[in-house]
Formats: sequence, C-alpha cells, structure tokens
Amino acid sequence: MPAIAQPPQPPNVVYGKLFTDVQLSVIFKDGKTFVDCVPRKAPKDIVAAYEQVTSNPAIRFSLQRFVEENFIIPPQNPVSYKPQQGVNILQHIDELWTALLRKADVPVEGSSLLPLPSGYIVPGGRFREVYYWDSYFTMLGLAESNQWKTIENMVDNFTYLITNYGHIPNGNRTYYLSRSQPPFFSLMVQLLAQKNGGQVYATYQNALQKEYDYWMDKSNAATKHVVKMPDGSLLNRYYDVDDEPRQESFKEDYELVEKAPEAKQKELARHLRSGAESGWDFSSRWFANGKTLETIETTNIVPVDLNGLLYQLEMVLSQSYKTTGDLLQSQLFQKKALARKNAVLRYCYSPTQKLFMDYHLITKKHTQVPSLAGVTPLFFGMATQRQADEIATTIQKKFLRKGGVVTTLNNTGQQWDAPNGWAPMQYMTVEGLAKYNKNALANDIAKRWLNLNIKVYQRTGKLMEKYNVEDDSQLAGGGEYPGQDGFGWTNGVFLALVNKYK
Repeated sequence: MPAIAQPPQPPNVVYGKLFTDVQLSVIFKDGKTFVDCVPRKAPKDIVAAYEQVTSNPAIRFSLQRFVEENFIIPPQNPVSYKPQQGVNILQHIDELWTALLRKADVPVEGSSLLPLPSGYIVPGGRFREVYYWDSYFTMLGLAESNQWKTIENMVDNFTYLITNYGHIPNGNRTYYLSRSQPPFFSLMVQLLAQKNGGQVYATYQNALQKEYDYWMDKSNAATKHVVKMPDGSLLNRYYDVDDEPRQESFKEDYELVEKAPEAKQKELARHLRSGAESGWDFSSRWFANGKTLETIETTNIVPVDLNGLLYQLEMVLSQSYKTTGDLLQSQLFQKKALARKNAVLRYCYSPTQKLFMDYHLITKKHTQVPSLAGVTPLFFGMATQRQADEIATTIQKKFLRKGGVVTTLNNTGQQWDAPNGWAPMQYMTVEGLAKYNKNALANDIAKRWLNLNIKVYQRTGKLMEKYNVEDDSQLAGGGEYPGQDGFGWTNGVFLALVNKYK
C-alpha cells in the first residue's frame, strides 16, 4: 500500500451533525455500529443530502431510513461460525482461526477502516478490526497452531501503522487514531524472533524506535505520556490527545460528560478516552472513589503494567541495536530500562498490600485499588524474589477464585472488575509466577482458567471475551456492550496454557 499523506478524519468530523444525531438517537443499540458503516456514496454528498432534508420542515423524514439508504450497515455478529456437534474445544479454535481471519483491506472512501496491507485476525463479535494488545495474545495461539505467516503478516501490519501514523492506534479505525493501547509490539517482535531468528530484531528496529518515540512524546503526535516523578525519574501514563466523547461510545460519554461542571467536561472526556487506551475500559483502578465511573481520573495515574511494557520495549530495543552492531545505543537502552525498573520498584511496590500498585501523581501515594496489574512486574522480570514471594501469597489469598484470578477485588458493574477474569491477565499472572518459581500456584491458576473455558464452551459452544471467574454458571457482565464471543485472545491464551499446563 502507498504511504498515507494525510490521516483520514473520524466519522464525527466527516459527517458532522448527522453523526451526532444518529449516535444520540439510538438508531443502533451499539454506538460502534454507525461509525463502522460504509457509505454508499461520497460522504460529502450524504452530508449535503442530510442538510437538505433536515432544513426543510415540509419534507417527511426518517433518520433511520436515511441511514439505511445511504450506508451499508455492518452485520451485528460477523463471526457466525458455530461448531458442529461433538467438536471439541481444540478443533473449534483451529476452525475459528479461519472464521476470524480477514484478508488485506481494500480502501473505501468514507469508511472508518484504516486499510491494512496484509491479512489479520480480528477478536470477534462487534470487534470487526484488528486490536493492538489483543493481537499479542492471539499470536500466542497462532504460534501454537503453527500459523507463523499470519503472525508475520500482523507484525508487518503494525509496522505499517507505526510508519504511516506514528503509532499503533487502539485499532485500525479512524476514530481510534487519537490513542494507542498497551504497547505489546516489542513482545510480538520477540515472539516472531523465536521462529525466524535474531535478524527479526534488526528488521523491525525502525518500527520499534518509532513506537518508543511515540510513548516518550518524541513523535509529532501531541501526546503527554511521559511524567516526571518526585526524584526526577521518568515514567509513563495513558493519555489520549483528544478531549471529546469517544465516537464509538458517543452517547454514553456525552451523557456522562454533560453532567459534569462545564470546566471539567473536557478533562473528564480525556480521562474516559485514556481509560480506553489502557485496555481496561473500564475499571475501578481508574476511579478516584474506587466505585463510580464519573470519578475516573486515568491521566492522574502512573500504571504499573504500562511501565512494565515500556521496560520490555527498552530491553528489546537494546537487543535490536546489539543485533545491528550499534553497541552505544544498545547500552543506552539498557540504562533506560534499568532506570525505569528502579523507578517502578521505588514508586509502585507496596509492602503493605504486598503487591505492585499504580501511583497517583497528585497525592504522590499508591492508589487504593489492588489489581492484577500488580503482578505484571513478575511477567516482565522486574521484581525481586522477595517481592514475588509476597505477591504470590497475595494472589492466593485475595485474587484466586474457582475459575482463575479476578481482575480487581471490587464489584462495581464495570467489566474490568470483579467478578470478571480476562485471558491476558490470566496469562501474565501464570507466566509471571512461573518465572519466579511459583510453579504450584501458576499451575493451579492455569488449570482453573482452562477448566472454566472448557465448561462454558461445553454449555454454550463459544469462547468468550471475558469470564465470570467467581460463578461458572453465570456469564461475565458489566461494561458498555453485551459479552462477545469469538474470541481472539481467549483462543490464543487457551492454546498457550493448555499445551503447557495439561
């Protein structure tokens, strides 16, 4: 595909009042439906037609009919594959890879899709495009299925996004361009190197560096991801550059923001958007009162898992520059990684909670919400053995449930809180514990999660986006949309864990 001269505009800019009217009228139950619609003709002609029919009160007008006549509406569940009777879960996942695979995109004028040059796996359900952090966990399963060409294609697609847009957006949609997601690109490169050898680190060096520049506020994007800690060290936060309701959740954000004092509305919208950048949209770990969404304050918080990911990126960049013979740059990134690790150990470990905690930039204290993010320094190899010993005890006493580990200890109705468990956090918890020789606990968590996945599959014929780890007779709930099936990262983590913890 040719390079992108100018980033395309999101649907709220392209369609103006039509966008606002559709999203607030609830023509579609899911706010993501309209922003994924494909126009049947040039957007400017649709806008002109809408202005004409709405400016003349004599014209009898149906907004729903107007949308249906001018847009191709996406199917509500594009992954319609159902397993045949007697197909076990492993066969089902193998067949799902085909159902979830999308071919290289063909550009369509006015579509919100950012076309990608190679094939890719989508998560499933309402998620019709590639997602950044989902894809790493999906790739773990693709590796187990020996589908390395698909993995390479997806890494190349992310490289294409970095090259053309300066970062990997939340997903390949115009309305996601204002933010990224947890930066797993370096782990994808590392995974691919297991198959294709160390030269992979050289092949993707420029993309790795551009990814780092984006998160360190050195790219052209108006990001403010970097924060200075009290001792002068640098850590990172989530920060969406826009401060308006999310296009794909416009009504929900709009109504919440409208209730806030006018002086706080843009700030609240940015906190919501930045919560979406975290991938944990939404969780009590971002709430000032630990309970309600209207107190969200994402950009005031230094997330421990984000800084683990950037430590990982610095280590992979060091490896990359070593591969290409640039030893000075390699040593520089080693030093950056060490400085970040020391800062995380200083500011994020809580001897009281016996867990790594997010750090609050304003109170200059730990936040009050323990979460599975507190285990991720084990996954990235940043913790001491003593910390790992304490964390293992905390996980066993507080987070362990019948179906795995719960995301937080708070039941708020948000999907990234109790009673829900999610595949990526199960995987990082299990692998992090195993890395510090907590093998019995790692094995126990893995088997509980695998058994839950199997039980729900046997009952429903589906692999789900998230699970209720407290009551396996109930499906997971909470959040802004119904539970989705498919499901990319669940499939990937299941295969990665079942082949190791049978």
